[in-house]
Amino acid sequence: MHVNTWADPGRPTGERVAALLAELTLEEKLAQLVGVWVGITEDEEAVAPAQHEFAEPLPPWDELTKPGLGQLTRVFGTQPVDPLTGAKVLADTQRRLVANNRFGIPAMAHEECLAGFTAWQATVFPVPLAWGASFDPESVERMAAEVGRAMRTVGVHQGLAPVLDVTRDPRWGRTEETIGEDPYLVGLLGAAYTRGLESSGIVATLKHFAGYSASRGGRNHGPVSMGPREFADVVLPPFEMALREGGARSVMHSYAEVDGVPPASDPKLLTELLREQWGFQGVVVADYFGVSFLETTHGIAGSPGEAAALALAAGVDVELPSVRCYGEPLAELVRSGVVDEALVDRAVTRVLRQKCELGLLDPDWSPDSPAVVAGEPVDLDPPHLRELARTMAERSVVLLDNRGSALPLAGSGKLAVVGPCADDLLSMMGCYSFPNHVGVRHPEVPLGVAMKTLLEAVREEFPDAEVLSAKGCEVSGDDRAGFDEAVAAANDADVVLAVLGDLAGLFGRGTSGEGCDAEDLELPGVQGQLLEALLATGKPVVLVLLTGRPYALGSYVDRTAAVVQAFFPGEEGAGAVAGVLSGRVNPSGKLPVQVPATSGGQPVTYLRPALAGKTDISSVDPTPCFPFGHGLSYTSFELTDFAVADELPVDGEVEVSCAVRNSGAQRGAEVVQLYLHDPVASVTRPVRQLAGFARVELDPGEEALVSFRLHADRTSFTGRDGRRVVEPGELRVLVGCSSEDIRWERSVQLTGEPRFVGHDRVLVTPVTTAPRGGDR
Repeated sequence: MHVNTWADPGRPTGERVAALLAELTLEEKLAQLVGVWVGITEDEEAVAPAQHEFAEPLPPWDELTKPGLGQLTRVFGTQPVDPLTGAKVLADTQRRLVANNRFGIPAMAHEECLAGFTAWQATVFPVPLAWGASFDPESVERMAAEVGRAMRTVGVHQGLAPVLDVTRDPRWGRTEETIGEDPYLVGLLGAAYTRGLESSGIVATLKHFAGYSASRGGRNHGPVSMGPREFADVVLPPFEMALREGGARSVMHSYAEVDGVPPASDPKLLTELLREQWGFQGVVVADYFGVSFLETTHGIAGSPGEAAALALAAGVDVELPSVRCYGEPLAELVRSGVVDEALVDRAVTRVLRQKCELGLLDPDWSPDSPAVVAGEPVDLDPPHLRELARTMAERSVVLLDNRGSALPLAGSGKLAVVGPCADDLLSMMGCYSFPNHVGVRHPEVPLGVAMKTLLEAVREEFPDAEVLSAKGCEVSGDDRAGFDEAVAAANDADVVLAVLGDLAGLFGRGTSGEGCDAEDLELPGVQGQLLEALLATGKPVVLVLLTGRPYALGSYVDRTAAVVQAFFPGEEGAGAVAGVLSGRVNPSGKLPVQVPATSGGQPVTYLRPALAGKTDISSVDPTPCFPFGHGLSYTSFELTDFAVADELPVDGEVEVSCAVRNSGAQRGAEVVQLYLHDPVASVTRPVRQLAGFARVELDPGEEALVSFRLHADRTSFTGRDGRRVVEPGELRVLVGCSSEDIRWERSVQLTGEPRFVGHDRVLVTPVTTAPRGGDR
């Protein structure tokens, strides 16, 4: 039987794609560059910005899809749908689509997967900020692989994750979606997530490219005022790492404008840098309605067609979530000669190449996913995923302070569990977890996964204790009516657990999440006043924070018995936090963002030059309450036997090593952190910057040798002429357990002439850990 060239799996991908492209009409080409979002209605709360503004009635399905279709938007992430039912609906939709367009081309189905598959009944993992706190790329990669396998099971092809924005101002509502404030930490864990997702066959989509998290005032979609050096050295490296080390096949542009230029319209970013310099061969997709925003919010286009022309020329291949600009408005400009059809062909080629690589153009492709073929109920939250969610949660809890060894708590006596987050399941999850993202719009539908509140977990963790409870107040608002009950519970208890924090939501429906930005970093609502009232009782108060961002704690920490920080730890988070409180779990999390002392000290991150810190020429002291990389344990660790060579060639590498020993009485994990400082450089440099880390688990008395292979490329920075340079001269090498807890520092001489490096430079510091015996 004759097989068309484009449908022949035995032919090279490029040849197949060129053959199919040659047969497509303009309308059929443009159909491959758009998505369709079915199931969104005007009476529902928005899950995407301007969702209702752009919601237009769709034509009948057969008419809509006759030219074909590029993407199906969020079949599982729009409504609560049984996984098997959703898989069958997706398969039937694909079958109808294939039958309706003349070449039988299916669509790619994409879903959100920021903290697990954003689908009803799917495992709710900790948010990315918690991944950062774990300092555990191996577990992050395993998590992503499992999330990807679950998505593949029901017929999904593409995941809109990970977020690689580096935290710059934690007032930004989407701080919970970031991995942290250090580009190396973000890049290494982001690459791990990317690698895991891609290993399962899911196309990972890096977002938001680029600069989104650096908006003025921490406002969502706000303008970004950032120089090219900061952009190159802080914002871009995580994307480079996830592309080179993770193998991502898709990139999503950012909503924000950078120095007046929205990324969706920036060919220097999306074509010259991403493709020509970095060699990216995949597909660039629009953030939802991002092409339309060039017209409606940025004001650089006068019509949907003009917006389409700008985005297409810049390098945006696919308009998501639905067609508005890349349909007839763009077709008219192509027909009139205003837009060169070659630009359309460029984007369609990329889309078809990806579909070809996924097997969607093969003659034996079937719309039936493994779930449909099996025909049995689909478990998207099986025991092994719950176990992984528990591991991630436990490793991400950070013990910030423990005055007088207040923790672990005794197993008996009276515990008062007080605060708005103590008995609320939603306080455990981020805004892109299905129960918060979609489930809150369907209160009649069960949560979908088994979860405990922290109050329930504490009662289970301390069966011999008498547990009292009181809400005290809401997460937001100014109602203090519950204060008296909370104070009474505290007065009647031996220890008070003040469980405070955030409620994640969307577009102002929460205190954290997309569009839920903060004016300052005080605890939301009257929670700070509730904490003051609890402290005034004189009872030991353990502050437990369930948040999506760090909050200013300087006015409280001297009076609390202990402080525990969890960044939306997911479905197993309550047990993880309760385990830390009891000592069943030895805390090992480290701060991926510093915790400010005062709300007005922001925005500032640990990546600062000397003059951004405390000086005698300013009355403001931005010193954080707790620094980047900080986190306590119930055991103790000693770092000894430090070693590094005296010289490092500008094109060479050097080994930095030390021994780490568990000198305490129980098993625990320490994160050994390698930092660099360039004391004299041609541009100002950070006082300290993370260059490598190793999470090391040790039994009491056990010792390990940690070795970092540091390449000179890792010292490079963007110089005055815009080129990335390795400069000879003194380099300070520091090793410790946080950015401030430095146990050793040594000077190394970078030798040679200035050396310019590019995208092919060494991006990662490999680390090895070897056992070294027990007590000595």
